Amino acid sequence: MTLEAISKNADVMGGVPVFLGTRVPVAFMFDYLKAGESVETFLDHFPSVRRDVAVAALKIAEQLTCNDAHTAR
Repeated sequence: MTLEAISKNADVMGGVPVFLGTRVPVAFMFDYLKAGESVETFLDHFPSVRRDVAVAALKIAEQLTCNDAHTAR
């Protein structure tokens, strides 16, 4: 079973991908992670984002970046 995690709708935040059921852009979580913050800190700052939805978004990102990845030789 795949949990839907991301919504993209022109009427919500101008079509920016957001966490399902919120107006919180998915990019915010990646900004937190790039800055060295934890997912916990992100979730504390954006309580409307459910943990399972955030984890599902991370899994989607993993699949998009790793499914066709090849190891360096």
